Amino acid sequence: MELLPTPARVRTPAEWPLNVPSHRAFGALWHPIPLRHFVVKVHSRCNLACDYCYLYEMADQSWQAAGKAMSPEAADQTAFRIGEHAREHRLDAVTVIVHGGEPMLVGMGLITRLAEAVRRAVPDYTQVSLAIQTNGLLLDDASLDALYALGVSVGVSLDGGEAANDRHRRYADGRGSHAAVAEAVARLRAPSRPGLFGGLLCTIDLANDPVEVYEDLLSLAPPAMDFLLPHGSWDTPPPSRDEDAPTAPYGDWLAAAFDRWYGTEQAETSVRLFEDVLSLLLGGPSRSEQLGPGPASVVVIDTDGMIEQVDTLKSVYDGAAATGMSVTSHSFDDALRHPGLAARQLGAAGLGATCRACQVRDVCGGGYFTHRYRAGAGFGGPSVYCPDLIRFIEHVRGRLTADLARARDVEDTA
Repeated sequence: MELLPTPARVRTPAEWPLNVPSHRAFGALWHPIPLRHFVVKVHSRCNLACDYCYLYEMADQSWQAAGKAMSPEAADQTAFRIGEHAREHRLDAVTVIVHGGEPMLVGMGLITRLAEAVRRAVPDYTQVSLAIQTNGLLLDDASLDALYALGVSVGVSLDGGEAANDRHRRYADGRGSHAAVAEAVARLRAPSRPGLFGGLLCTIDLANDPVEVYEDLLSLAPPAMDFLLPHGSWDTPPPSRDEDAPTAPYGDWLAAAFDRWYGTEQAETSVRLFEDVLSLLLGGPSRSEQLGPGPASVVVIDTDGMIEQVDTLKSVYDGAAATGMSVTSHSFDDALRHPGLAARQLGAAGLGATCRACQVRDVCGGGYFTHRYRAGAGFGGPSVYCPDLIRFIEHVRGRLTADLARARDVEDTA
């Protein structure tokens, strides 16, 4: 395959991420794990102006220099690199997540080209799962038919009912987006396109009642939902997360939402964060990087083909997500050797003394990598959400332990 020219926008690679004495000591701890999740940024702009957005409102403003839309050639080269990585490691499955900005701004032509190119590029033994994460505003029947034909699962970002969602997820002119997104979700749930609706993604706002948010999202009949903590670090704490405060407001919020979800006799929907905590408490895996000690397997490809670490690092400092590599001149194996990606694969070995001694370490895993950052200390310390994670995990542990004890009592008396 003919390679593209190297992109002009070359970001400075991130600083050394952990308190490890040397690269040699780091190498003794680290063994690379193949990447399996590829987030492809097909458009770098958005048709909403959410005030908490980590791409546009936080530390790294590189989106302004990035190309607005991924070119067909960059899509083809990205697909080639994914296929190369799958073949090199004989991967049985990969997931490609079409992302932005707002990915639907790029149009179905490029999305179709990318999906078809990836499926051609991977070997026959590699299963490809395709998904798109969108704000939903451009999901008309024609695009939904096209996504359904491609086998692309559609996830929609929504923060609850109208009042909860429209507090932050607004158009640039201040209008709320909830009504338009709810209409799109109704089209997404059409019986003629079964399995197309992947679920809802909600960013937590403490001003919103957790049970009300859960029930408002549930009213849209999602097959799954997930809750995200607002991005922040020790240097730029998220709202109401005071380093010196003993309270755990986000832990309390999650505990209340968990109780509403967990307390039903029959499951209403899947909630990834809640199911991951239960799985980890029982010795199982986590499906995301939010929790757990498992190695990270996610990489991001920007619109111009630049390879980046998980893009939420853009909330931390300018250049935090950069690797200095591109799909033009580097393989994903090259990216695996970047200190930042390697650090996210260290698991418990990459945690500081505080986390290693913690009673919830094997569930929390130190928390989300992005949320651990402190200038001068890197990412080796606890999450800025440490009290909240302990509060939430211990709450779930208590519910689970009580239920298991009751089940044993019933079994013993049977």
